Amino acid sequence: MSGLGGLNKSPDGVVIGLAQLKLPVVDTPQQLAEQTARIVEMTAKARRGLSTMDLIVFPEYSLHGLSMNTDPALMCRIDGPEVAAFKAACKENRIWGCFSIMEYNPDGNPYNTGLIIDDQGEIRLNYRKLHPWVPVEPWEPGDLGIPVCDGPNGSRLALIICHDGMFPEMARECAYLGADIMIRTAGYTAPIRHSWQITNQANAFCNLMYTVSVCMSGSDGTFDSMGEAMIVNFDGVPLVNGGGRPDEIVSGEVRPALVREARRLWGVENNIYQLGHRGYVAVKGGATDCPYTYIKDLANESYRLPWEDEVVVKDGTSVGFPVPEREYKPKQR
Repeated sequence: MSGLGGLNKSPDGVVIGLAQLKLPVVDTPQQLAEQTARIVEMTAKARRGLSTMDLIVFPEYSLHGLSMNTDPALMCRIDGPEVAAFKAACKENRIWGCFSIMEYNPDGNPYNTGLIIDDQGEIRLNYRKLHPWVPVEPWEPGDLGIPVCDGPNGSRLALIICHDGMFPEMARECAYLGADIMIRTAGYTAPIRHSWQITNQANAFCNLMYTVSVCMSGSDGTFDSMGEAMIVNFDGVPLVNGGGRPDEIVSGEVRPALVREARRLWGVENNIYQLGHRGYVAVKGGATDCPYTYIKDLANESYRLPWEDEVVVKDGTSVGFPVPEREYKPKQR
């Protein structure tokens, strides 16, 4: 159940709005300011339209559009005016918000950043996209890991961005860190529709976790984003499906207490537990070793595919980006 889109809110429910924001064109600082104001107004619309709403989620690229423009004049800072406006909107409307910015990086390409701001205007989660959509996106690989935070009404939130959701390891990490709701924001266009749907469902089922996901919508004159807001139950069954109507806010209720109950009580298909307790019927506590070569190799920084030398696309030159010369240096954590 989704409480009729959140109209009938349960005492332990979290009502989430997914804003299928119309795809903008943002080529100048003036257009950036105008789009910031538009998102602020949509935040107010969410509160006016549904008094029970706890969290409004805006898609990836909702502020910058799909131009992939890395002009420093258009990039945002966490202490900049765009984020300040989002913080004020959340506080004024007494609502949590999830926002997308392209973040200035003095040491390289900008970050594709997602922020969760609470209803007091405080940033509760800051995430930088780990897996930019190569070869199309020029963004710096994220360096903050996958943070989680306490959310409204006792929930535990995680945020991933677009292409991140195609890697099952991302959703597994969110759940492993305790998230019962995983937000996925995106700017995807129609060719990804089927992949979008099945990964949102699989990420939910494999981790006993709600997934709530939304794309940009409509056309900017060049690209057509698909909307396709989804709320998927922790058993993998979609609870809410949006279409492609621009600026529609698709809403529904989730109940994190039911996630916690399933994780605690399920035997069959409690996969997030069983991953680390293989065959516990046969051996006490189950096998707790790591049988996965790729995980060991990633940890040792020696990940290499059997067909590695045959991979053709290994940089962004096919879409016009120069061959990078700078190597990635992860931060020490």
